[in-house]
Amino acid sequence: MRPDGDHAALPHGRDWTGWLFVLLVVAAIGAVLYASDRNSDRDFAARPQPIAPPADMVPEVLPMEFAPVAEDDARAANARIALMTKGFVAARPFVYAGSGDARLRARDCLAAAMIYEAGDDAKGQQAVGQVIINRARHPAFPKSICGVVFQGSERTTGCQFTFTCDGALNRRYSDAAWTRARGNADAMLSGGTYPPVGLATHYHTDWVRPYWSDSLEKIAVVDTHLFFRWPGYWGTPGAFRGAVSGSDGPVAKLAAISPLHAMALGLPTELATGVDANAAVGEAHVVAGAGEATGRDTIYTQLDRKAAPESFVTTALRLCGDKPYCKFMGWTNPVLKPDSDAMSDIQRAAMTFSYLRDDKAGFEKALWNCSEYQRDDVRQCMKR
Repeated sequence: MRPDGDHAALPHGRDWTGWLFVLLVVAAIGAVLYASDRNSDRDFAARPQPIAPPADMVPEVLPMEFAPVAEDDARAANARIALMTKGFVAARPFVYAGSGDARLRARDCLAAAMIYEAGDDAKGQQAVGQVIINRARHPAFPKSICGVVFQGSERTTGCQFTFTCDGALNRRYSDAAWTRARGNADAMLSGGTYPPVGLATHYHTDWVRPYWSDSLEKIAVVDTHLFFRWPGYWGTPGAFRGAVSGSDGPVAKLAAISPLHAMALGLPTELATGVDANAAVGEAHVVAGAGEATGRDTIYTQLDRKAAPESFVTTALRLCGDKPYCKFMGWTNPVLKPDSDAMSDIQRAAMTFSYLRDDKAGFEKALWNCSEYQRDDVRQCMKR
């Protein structure tokens, strides 16, 4: 024992009462706090968690239509929309379920959206790609990559991605830029993500004002692009659970830049080699449909005999544009070219090339007069 003894540190006399009182108070406070925490845990567990609303309550996907406002006014109005940071969640990695040609077609659909929406910019392309994948997982949108990209493209205005219906696909990027876009698309179909845009399903540049802007929550800004999600349940992770198809089919509008889409449509893959369609067409005569056939246009034109036969398809796609139904017929002999369906057997036999698109029937076919232009695939020859 030390000279002062261990008991020298303990209080004496009435001091014991004060220490005991302090210890009892501390213990009581701890018990209250412990009980409060336990009650809070039980209360949280009892709270109703977000439940998916009925399927018929899935939000409507509005076309991309803009309010008629000046760019400066649009920027000011967009800046006034508060940036929502509460509940921001990055998207889970996505891996495309299919393989082979289906995966390559999905890649080219995604790459086309990336490069035509964001240009040759890796960051912008990844942001666009993330939105497309988010949409494919959400019940309000088509359940395939190509279906999401080309949703509404049959309309001349109001499509979901404007490049699919405003003629932008007639513009070509360099092979190097297209290769980079495909690489970025491949990465996102293999589990790559772009976390800064979270679960955004909508976006637009800051100098336009889509009519839906005020009904959604702005959650991210990437350069001049603003990204949005739906409010409530439809913007939470639980809504992004849909199975995405792994069997993307061909898209006619990509036939001119993607051999995989051209081949699946029975069209020559030379379409994607940059053939100049303008050199292959003379004056075109359009006969519009009438009555029940309204909108079923027939195009008669003279073709350049010296042009590459593959360019005839490019010409047909350019002149048919976005029409859901279009019949195109061309002759290299101007004397035998008719101006209506009332053609003679000689005129019909002299036809050089024909193309028919019928989106409603899911039909698209290009045929050549093989006595005039030999084809390696006899299925591309007109029947005589």
